[in-house]
Amino acid sequence: MTAELRRSPLHERHAALGAKFAAFGGWDMPLEYAGGGVLREHAAVREAVGVFDVSHLGKARVTGSGAADFVNSCLTNDLGRIGPGRAQYTLCCDEATGGTIDDIIAYLHADDHVFLIPNAANTAEVVRRLQAAAPPSITVTNEHEGYAVLAVQGPHSTEAVAALGLPTDHDYMSFATVDDLVVCRTGYTGEHGYELVVPAARAVEVWDRLFAGSAEPRPCGLGARDTLRTEMGYALHGQDLTPDITPVQGRVGWAVGWSKPAFWGREALLAEKAAGPRRTLRGLEALDRGIPRAHMRVLVGDDEVGEVTSGTFSPTRKLGVGLALLDTAADLADGAEVEVDVRGRRSKMRVVKPPFVKPQVR
Repeated sequence: MTAELRRSPLHERHAALGAKFAAFGGWDMPLEYAGGGVLREHAAVREAVGVFDVSHLGKARVTGSGAADFVNSCLTNDLGRIGPGRAQYTLCCDEATGGTIDDIIAYLHADDHVFLIPNAANTAEVVRRLQAAAPPSITVTNEHEGYAVLAVQGPHSTEAVAALGLPTDHDYMSFATVDDLVVCRTGYTGEHGYELVVPAARAVEVWDRLFAGSAEPRPCGLGARDTLRTEMGYALHGQDLTPDITPVQGRVGWAVGWSKPAFWGREALLAEKAAGPRRTLRGLEALDRGIPRAHMRVLVGDDEVGEVTSGTFSPTRKLGVGLALLDTAADLADGAEVEVDVRGRRSKMRVVKPPFVKPQVR
């Protein structure tokens, strides 16, 4: 039998707005809303402000003496580069292969307190691995359903968050805590924005207050979230990063603390970096009306040189864009032309360096 999908604490609010739901990471989440649709929701984020319920994202807490050092010895990025009150993009990798088990945002509260936001489908596995490695002084708890997460994104996001009486003047990748609510200057859209980590019991209250403010945000679903992140070239775990795709291949080596003495997958990743990866994640931009989609073949002449991992129609650029794992042996420079097998028809595309749209996160 199929496991019952989890629901956000805001599920009834979404249903009342005419949301179209879809299964995502074991959760029943809004894909788009009546009267909006992906294109309007996408435009709202690029031009004004949109609000996403991303409560499906995982939540885990690591506490105890030396908690930050422990997390730092497991995950790839170097928590020593940041201080309390800051967040960091990091990765959980397989010890043996260096493959990406998950990508995570780590909130450093203190030396003895780190809060993690993994992806929905991977939360239990990330927690399991941390619990298995933790010494007796460290406690790792899965708080997946204890919190809602609201992403307020767009050039008018500051006004929307300020209308709640919450701080908005902190730097990118930093956070402020007000009572039991965390406001972090992060997002997955490439726009100026905030993510609110809210106790589940307060989710409806905060949602209602956001939509009672003067900034008039638009509710946005996971459909627009995907078009927005693809325009930025942001990786999605399960497609662009997987247990078979390492951070080196996925071009997120900037999130690896290469000089750290220990993290899961260190030896495998150092070896791959030194030898050079056999494939790397690159951007594709359509030269015709083709739209790249995941698992489509990338060709040079009769030779298959890679596979699309993510792709969409860019509402901002009005063309097809995507990410693809391309063989390094093919020696394709930025600007090189390739073809993508779009349902049996060859579509011409150019290899480019993402993002496809200028980011406005800072």
